Amino acid sequence: MNLKIVTGIIALFMFAGAAGLATADDTTKTTHKKTRTLTGCLQKGEDANEYNFTAKNGGTWEIKSDSVNLGEHVGHTVKITGVVSNAKMHGMKEDTKEEMKEHGMNKHATEHGHLTVTDLNMVSDSCQ
Repeated sequence: MNLKIVTGIIALFMFAGAAGLATADDTTKTTHKKTRTLTGCLQKGEDANEYNFTAKNGGTWEIKSDSVNLGEHVGHTVKITGVVSNAKMHGMKEDTKEEMKEHGMNKHATEHGHLTVTDLNMVSDSCQ
């Protein structure tokens, strides 16, 4: 029964998202932006050129970069700017999670996504 409710909610938001895109203006929600700037802790990922990033708001990101040496900042608090992979789908997924929270499902879900870093600034040489 819960699966039917969740499926219905997801379908509703996909329809609403498509309708919203047709009337969208310049007030794009943060979770829908293609380029994001985040501050948080950088850690080594499982693969050779992949890293994990935990933003101050609790969101988690799998990050990589062809232009920034992320390895020298592992364990540091950094401010990164990058391009979100599949930004439209990411935004729709995050909208659905927010709606589920409002209805009491998965109250502790945080943002999660994939980001290709284009710029990095060190904030602190340790993670807080």
